[in-house]
Amino acid sequence: MKIHPSILSADFANLETELKRISNADMAHVDVMDNHFVPNLTFGPPVVERIKAVSPVPIDAHLMIADADRNAPVYAEMGCESVTFHLEAAAAPVRLARELRRLGAQASVAIKPATPVEPLFDLLGEFDQVLIMTVEPGFGGQKFLDVCLPKVKRLRAAISEQNMKVNIQVDGGISASTLDQAVEAGANVFVAGSAVYGTENPAATIDELRDQALAHQ
Repeated sequence: MKIHPSILSADFANLETELKRISNADMAHVDVMDNHFVPNLTFGPPVVERIKAVSPVPIDAHLMIADADRNAPVYAEMGCESVTFHLEAAAAPVRLARELRRLGAQASVAIKPATPVEPLFDLLGEFDQVLIMTVEPGFGGQKFLDVCLPKVKRLRAAISEQNMKVNIQVDGGISASTLDQAVEAGANVFVAGSAVYGTENPAATIDELRDQALAHQ
């Protein structure tokens, strides 16, 4: 069970300090948005490269950007340990996943709430992780969409049936009150933004969320 705090909820003016506050996290979740694939603009390669340089934990780059085939490899080249691209933004997802792995990153594919998960079932061996969005991508602090949990269950069943070791990440509205549902559905990697950075002690909250997930697996 892994906790990846989203720095989308951190203080952008003090990112190095904010990253140190989550030094016990499994990875730092960095939301890259281009104002095309989603209606918001956050970080680009220069900022992510600096985040990578000062982060005490590995970087989980979530690319909510158009033309993923061309743009995603840049983040693997700069050393991000995990790179997630959206299935909806990739023309050749298998080729892209293989390129990310060749560059040394874990290859992860994300799907939005309205995107079916079944097309990925025959491709699971190409990915280290599948991210199932539990909100519409683009903004932090949204309400958890429990209608996405059946997709998590079906994906976990497919992974188990094929005897694969593929992580299932959920992102959006994850907090102490929604974590148990996600664990029971089969997720094992949890992105939490405001639920971590909205507390006085983010590191303690990370430990609490991880312990809660382990208790319900």
